[in-house]
Amino acid sequence: MGYDVCRFDGEVDEELLCPICSGVLENPVQASHCEHAFCLSCINGWLARQNTCPIDRGVLRKNNLKSVPRILRNLLSRLKITCNNSELGCPEMLKLDSLPAHLLECDFNPKKPVTCDKGCGLTMAKDELAEHNCIKDLRNLVQQQQQQISILQKEANDLREHQTELKRELQTLRENFRMQRHLTGGHETHPQQELDEIRRWVDSLQMSRVTRWGGMISTPDAVLQTVIKRALIECGCPPSIVNDLIENSHERRWPIGLKTLEARQLNRRMYENYVCKRIPGKQAVLVMSCENEHMNSDMLVEPGLVMIFAHGVE
Repeated sequence: MGYDVCRFDGEVDEELLCPICSGVLENPVQASHCEHAFCLSCINGWLARQNTCPIDRGVLRKNNLKSVPRILRNLLSRLKITCNNSELGCPEMLKLDSLPAHLLECDFNPKKPVTCDKGCGLTMAKDELAEHNCIKDLRNLVQQQQQQISILQKEANDLREHQTELKRELQTLRENFRMQRHLTGGHETHPQQELDEIRRWVDSLQMSRVTRWGGMISTPDAVLQTVIKRALIECGCPPSIVNDLIENSHERRWPIGLKTLEARQLNRRMYENYVCKRIPGKQAVLVMSCENEHMNSDMLVEPGLVMIFAHGVE
């Protein structure tokens, strides 16, 4: 719907009027084939009923509308118009393109946000201030916030239950994974015996602390991986998991929480929760899944992570 022509200073050129509402064009668009201009809301309403141009009756659809030329926008912006709140006492006569900014600050705007000066400090529309009751409105606000808190608490409980269920499913998948690897690998060792062997080996390693997580090498080269692999074998790592651990020393095999530099930076505060074991003689640690079940699944990978550092491992 266009602007009422009575609000403008002087006579308005007919080319600046919407042929549908006869008001001065508001948010103008034009038909691409005939270049007739309309208010956006007016032509959308028209096209909802029929797909023709209101002027020449040619075929017109919404995807045939485009912005009006800059010269038309400039002519519109220079027109002088009264404030929307002129009947409430605003005396301003301003350029059309300045109207939106003025309405936000107009002292006569009944919907202008104001702050209560009686002590509560709540913000409300100016026309609501007379009916405002500090105690009543503060009580309503507290009730609304309590309802929101209750909703958030319920969502948090649901998420915790879902996370617990996912951990159970993950544990089942881990056991199935170990069983499948045992069956396909042809090992005579029972899966539980293999798991016990891994736990005994992990328990034999020295606890470690990383002091400089920023020194992590996320893409070790083949030579460095070979050195770490030899160290794993020499310290008694079960043969069935050596290759997996070495593959898991590269970020391409890391879980979602460590996959990218951005993810690692976001989750750095969680690193301190890792249970780390030192790879003897190397600036590298093991983060084994069997020792880190308290961590989120997006921070772990089976059977564990090898993290190699340039420095900072104690």
